[in-house]
Amino acid sequence: MVIWPMVEFEADDAMAAAATKWQDDPNVEQILLCTPDKDMAQCVRGTRVVCLDRMRRRVLDEPGVIEKFGVGPASIPDWLALVGDAADGYPGVPRWGSKSAAAILAAYGHLEAIPDRESEWRMPVRGAAALAASLREHRDAVYLYRRLATLRTDVPIAEGIADVRWCGARREALTALCREIEDEGFLERFTVWRESQ
Repeated sequence: MVIWPMVEFEADDAMAAAATKWQDDPNVEQILLCTPDKDMAQCVRGTRVVCLDRMRRRVLDEPGVIEKFGVGPASIPDWLALVGDAADGYPGVPRWGSKSAAAILAAYGHLEAIPDRESEWRMPVRGAAALAASLREHRDAVYLYRRLATLRTDVPIAEGIADVRWCGARREALTALCREIEDEGFLERFTVWRESQ
C-alpha cells in the first residue's frame, strides 16, 4: 500500500488528487473511493470514479450521487455550503435544508448563479422568501463554506499508476492474521496473491 504523508493537505484532498490524476488513465478500470464522506461525492465521474460507503454497502456512481443529494457531483461543494457539514465543522446557511438546496442547485448549478431575489427564481420553492433572505444575509459565509467543502486536486503525488497497482496479498502473512482474528473465511475474498516479500 502506498502512504501519502500530508502536512498541508487532508487525506480527502490526496484521494481527490489521485482520482483526478488517474481518472482518464487507460490502465485504470475504475477508481473506488472507500469513504462515506459526503464531500468525496464531488469526485465521482460516471461509473469510472465512484464512492463506496462500506458500512451501508452502497456504491455511489454519478446517478447515485444525483439520487442521494439531488444534484450532480459538480454541485456537491455548493450543496454542502448551503446545508452544512457537521463532520467538517461548518454550519451551512440557516433555513436551508437538503431538499431546498437540491431544488435550487438543480436549476442553477452553483451559488453565484442563484438570484438574490426569490421573485427571479425559475421554480417555486417552499419558503422561498425566507431562503432568499437568509442566503443574502450569509453570502460571504456561504462562499467560505464552499471553499472548505471543495477538495483540492493539486496535491503533489509523486507515484505513477504502476506504484499504486494492487499486486496481491501475502498469503502466509494474511493466513496467520486471519487465524489470529479467527476469521479464516476472509481469505476467500482474495483472488490475487503475492508470495514473495
